[in-house]
Amino acid sequence: MLASPTPLHIPDGFLSITVSLLFWVVTIAVLSVAVRRTESVDEKQVPLMGIMAAFIFAAQMINFPVAGGTSGHLLGGALAAIVLGPWAGMLVMTAVIGVQGLLLQDGGLLVMGANLLNMGLLTSAIGFGLYRSTQGRQRKLKLGVAGFAAWLSVMAGALATSLQLWLSGTARLDIVLPAMLGIHAVIGIGETLITVAALAFIFRTRPDLLEQTEGPARGGRGWIVVGALISLAVLILSPLASTDPDGLERVASDLGFLSQGTEAPFKILSNYSFPILGEGALSTIVAGLIGILVVAAIVILITRSRKTQPH
Repeated sequence: MLASPTPLHIPDGFLSITVSLLFWVVTIAVLSVAVRRTESVDEKQVPLMGIMAAFIFAAQMINFPVAGGTSGHLLGGALAAIVLGPWAGMLVMTAVIGVQGLLLQDGGLLVMGANLLNMGLLTSAIGFGLYRSTQGRQRKLKLGVAGFAAWLSVMAGALATSLQLWLSGTARLDIVLPAMLGIHAVIGIGETLITVAALAFIFRTRPDLLEQTEGPARGGRGWIVVGALISLAVLILSPLASTDPDGLERVASDLGFLSQGTEAPFKILSNYSFPILGEGALSTIVAGLIGILVVAAIVILITRSRKTQPH
């Protein structure tokens, strides 16, 4: 049986090989720019990127219930880009989604280029682009725009997914598009609330992190510790996540193409569980902790390796 994907995580089998490869090309092109633009990251900025990746990874494990017996969770691209800058935000989201696919078998491997674009690149670009327009404005306006950007980023991901399903011949556009947009319009409200709450907390504790206009913000040691503790707290709550089908799974089931999804050819921590511990709360927490450590380490290592390379 196909493991349940999280919102907008497309499994292999939903998209054609041609469409999958096309979006790999687009994604690689954008990421190559992101890597070049983050070469000048300050050493003090690197741990903050790792903590943001850890928090988003943990937060994505908690599905919240929405209308009609469907669930959703934070995507986090808008939040990452607002705090870190667009290019660093894209790298963080790429690490999160990549680890989810490779380590936890959450989302297909062939279609990972599409998942990276839908959930990481588009969301980061929209989040930063809209938030940057509020530079010099009052905090209430900034939070309002950030909330709208978060909601819009979910809708953009749903739109892109719908187009990819249509181009692949998996579903008719006039049917899948309204279904995806309708259900993710509600899921996007959760994205908005979480994003605004996180940014409001940052405004109260480290407002300087939200005043930059280019590149990642700087993070002090105390802030890193707090971020790590928050990420762990969120992880501990992950076993309480809703078990209702997510937005894409619900649409796929309603439109009759859910069975086209295929499982990964290997299993490591599939279904967010640690094999030795079987199924259960502790197994989920251990698998999530491993994922958090891996994704944070990847972000830090990649960023630091780019800084040490000769130019």
